[in-house]
Amino acid sequence: MSNSPTRVKQQENRFRRRLKDQLQDYSTRNKVDLVNKGKEFFDQLKKLIDHAKESIYIVTYIFGDDKTGGMIADALIRAAKRNIDVYLLVDGYASQKLSKSFRRDLSEAGVHFRYFEPLFRSRYFYLGRRLHAKVVVIDGREAIVGSMNIADKYNDLEKEAWFDMALYIKGEVANELQQVCTRYWYGRVLRGKKAKTRNTDKLEYPPGYQTPVRVRLNDWVKRKGQATHSYFQLFHNAQKTICVVCSYVLPGITLRTQLERAAARGVKIKFVLAGKSDVIVVKAAERYLYRWMLRNKMKLYEYQPTILHTKMAIADNELMTLGSYNLNNLSAYASIELNVDIRDPAFVKTVQDEIDSLIKTDCKPVDLELYTTHMFSWKQLMRWSAYQITRVAERLITKNKKKFS
Repeated sequence: MSNSPTRVKQQENRFRRRLKDQLQDYSTRNKVDLVNKGKEFFDQLKKLIDHAKESIYIVTYIFGDDKTGGMIADALIRAAKRNIDVYLLVDGYASQKLSKSFRRDLSEAGVHFRYFEPLFRSRYFYLGRRLHAKVVVIDGREAIVGSMNIADKYNDLEKEAWFDMALYIKGEVANELQQVCTRYWYGRVLRGKKAKTRNTDKLEYPPGYQTPVRVRLNDWVKRKGQATHSYFQLFHNAQKTICVVCSYVLPGITLRTQLERAAARGVKIKFVLAGKSDVIVVKAAERYLYRWMLRNKMKLYEYQPTILHTKMAIADNELMTLGSYNLNNLSAYASIELNVDIRDPAFVKTVQDEIDSLIKTDCKPVDLELYTTHMFSWKQLMRWSAYQITRVAERLITKNKKKFS
């Protein structure tokens, strides 16, 4: 992508126009809880599937043909045998190793299974357009949105699970999330009975259902860049603090500019980043940016126990965004991503407190002197090379994309 000042200015103006309508997209009749990684997440997921009464939609990037995938598949099979409508949509690249027998067992039990645009099989082939979203919707009333895939490395089995976070949402936004799942299942907007959505105006919710939530999609083919807009809004409007917890951080020039401006106006910015990574080149490229981040007085922490895979950000303990969106151009311009924004100071503060506790117990501060020295080092040369390689790869994948509305 071009990083010219003119292009950056155009994108900033487009994002600012979106900020004027920022409150109109929220639904308010919701209740939200935080779901942590590993066993807690999969216990919650299995419980939701077992108690479903009408429908189950699962959209995910990775569905493993392993112990964890088998456990969830068995739960889906049991649900289908109870005459629940079960839809499982997985990415055709990341989940291509699912065996024929695994898929056959699902289909024979009545689970509706399909790949999202498997390579060389769809009518349209978009290089880099992958279904990276992770969402589960039960009966159009309950949903889980986060960064967890369904596979052993995200579960607490022989090894500690990767560090992920998700949001369990009850309320009217779950119906909107089901519509999103339905659109990606059928590949178009559906109306009427076939879409299996509820009239939320007729549903009653207890008094505690008051959390403002909105759904944020990124999909360059559909001309949507809502998740990117949310990060722009968060960085642009922050007055006191910004906290980003993300696994693959290589922000484009527009978001980098907003971070620089936030730091310049005195906003305290901290990043919780992966200490260990499953993509070594990307981690090296990320560390090349540490010098820029530290120079702008951002505090950096690397998570130590296992691989950090969470994707979230918080501003001023009031607004947060969480989901599948990584702070890089692949999420901005290539993959299909899904986040939810939460505007609830009481809830957001509890999440921020949990992150602060995590920083104290499981993170290591990045050594300022190690990355701010101006002396030549082979490590810095390798990081620079990784950064250039990653940028070229991103441009090849994301070139010729349509502009977002």
